[in-house]
Amino acid sequence: MALPDAPASRHDLVAGEFSRLVAGTTDWSAPAPVEGWTARDVVDHLVTWFPGFLSAGGVDLPSGPSTADDPVGAWRHHADAVQALVEERGAESFTHPYIGPGQLDTTVDRFYTADVFMHSWDLARATGQEARLDEDEAATMLAGMEPIEQMLRDSGQYGPAVQVPDDAPVVDRLMGFIGRDPAWRPDDGGTP
Repeated sequence: MALPDAPASRHDLVAGEFSRLVAGTTDWSAPAPVEGWTARDVVDHLVTWFPGFLSAGGVDLPSGPSTADDPVGAWRHHADAVQALVEERGAESFTHPYIGPGQLDTTVDRFYTADVFMHSWDLARATGQEARLDEDEAATMLAGMEPIEQMLRDSGQYGPAVQVPDDAPVVDRLMGFIGRDPAWRPDDGGTP
């Protein structure tokens, strides 16, 4: 089953799954699959990079609690603010200096909701929870990223690919593509 097409509905489902993982986290210092990151860092990444991205295009999100003090509250505040943004202003045009013009909700979907989707795996793995990632969405994302692999690698946002078998589950192939070892576990010491 693929995620819904409407960006607000997609964000609601993807952020809701991430919220489930946040609520189930008991050790915020647990190592995450991104080298040098903890479970708290996964949340902090999502809460801190996106407001700056939006601000560069003239859209401001209300600030909330710090992830250092309250990762659960920081995530809830942030997720609610993004949901309100895509529901209330999604049809507005949005121009980012590096990606050009587009519609606000589709820009959020392409750059942010997709990031939440992928980092859900990181938080689930760090905290010993099940990552319930939609396989159809993972397949769509992988198919869209493979043709622009070099550009993605050059951006510095993705590590070197981790080789996984061609017949591995699609979520494992996506994680390998973005530089995660699908076999990673917290007791591996936090290295991919």
